[in-house]
Amino acid sequence: MNTAYSPRTRPSRIPVGLRAPFSGQTWREFLYLMLSLPISIVTFTCAVAVMSLGAGLLVTFVGIPVLAAGLTAVRGLGYLERARARVLLGLEVADPRPVRPAKPGVVSWTSAVLKSGVSWRHFLYGVLHLPWAVFAFGVSLTFWLLAWLLLAYPLWKWTFPAYLDQPGIQMFGDGTPERSWYMDTPFEVGVVSAIGLALVFVVPWMFRGLTHVDRILVLGLLGPSALDHRVSELESDRGVVVDTAAADLRRIERDLHDGAQARLVNLAMDLGLAKEKLLKDPEAAAKMVDEAHGEVKVALQELRDLARGIHPAILTDRGLGPALSSLGARCAVPVTITVDLSRRPAPAIEGIAYFTASELLQNISKHARATRATVDVWQTDDRLMLLVTDDGQGGANTASGSGLAGLAERLDSVDGLLVIDSPIGGPTSITAELPWRG
Repeated sequence: MNTAYSPRTRPSRIPVGLRAPFSGQTWREFLYLMLSLPISIVTFTCAVAVMSLGAGLLVTFVGIPVLAAGLTAVRGLGYLERARARVLLGLEVADPRPVRPAKPGVVSWTSAVLKSGVSWRHFLYGVLHLPWAVFAFGVSLTFWLLAWLLLAYPLWKWTFPAYLDQPGIQMFGDGTPERSWYMDTPFEVGVVSAIGLALVFVVPWMFRGLTHVDRILVLGLLGPSALDHRVSELESDRGVVVDTAAADLRRIERDLHDGAQARLVNLAMDLGLAKEKLLKDPEAAAKMVDEAHGEVKVALQELRDLARGIHPAILTDRGLGPALSSLGARCAVPVTITVDLSRRPAPAIEGIAYFTASELLQNISKHARATRATVDVWQTDDRLMLLVTDDGQGGANTASGSGLAGLAERLDSVDGLLVIDSPIGGPTSITAELPWRG
């Protein structure tokens, strides 16, 4: 396959190791390490001073609001640290949940701040980051200067005889020429420069390692806790469930309005006309009643299809295997169904698995141009696995408008997962993983 790259997207042919000393990432990380020391001094001073002052004033009860104010100030510095990590390290850290007092007032706000684990993690960051920042600052600045100075040694070697009265860098000795070794010959000068060149290419990876520790500290102490993250996920999932339910209700309303309801209205009108003609023209009335009888059958079939789309009776009565077999029989391509379950999962999970298979088989019928498909269902530990494959044209993804994006959101709302493997030209394999919850 030929791939065309624009000038902005064309990958560089220079190896990453050779580009590292001159890359923007290296210089941003170096700037981050240099700024860490003064910023950590301010953060440490604020955290320790306020904590000491608040602890000393606890006997007068003034220390409690002082502690709360200090923790709030440290949280403000944490906001700046997250912004600095985002700009210089490319580290996206969500802001933790704000302090939410139970009631208005200073007392409630003070209590909320002191009870907040986020506040105390920010304080811990302010205390722990200073010793690390001192170490990282010293190591990074020392090796950065050493690397470039050694590399440029041939340019400034002349300063030794001119100002220090020695031929070059002294490796060892007691000051006497006979017992001293100086790096002054062309070969030795080249060796020093080569060592500097090697350090120039090593130092960027040293910056990566040092800033990796900073990333861990920022993520672990300044970001939202695991509980907050889980709450945010549940709030997002709840929104997805509400939106999905609203969309389903709109679909049912539209299907009723455009389908069965419209047919029943026409049926009522036809029966009214047949009633008027019953005495005057019995044959015409009988014909209209016969047509109305056909409309009743169609309306009943539409209502059955609609009920099956809401929740099929066969799924409730007989389980996932027979329901999927019934679903496969209505698919436009031959489908092989294999269900290996020793027991039934929770009804809600069973329903989601059924409608996931239904959506995927509809996509196969409409878009895949496949000649056959398979549906496999099995249990692995506490997970329900659903695998749908076809031999179609491939290219399925969540951005193609095939409904897969909404399906992935629906699965995510119950801690499920949708994995798509669909190269251009096929075949396509889509795996849905759901919690068992039996």
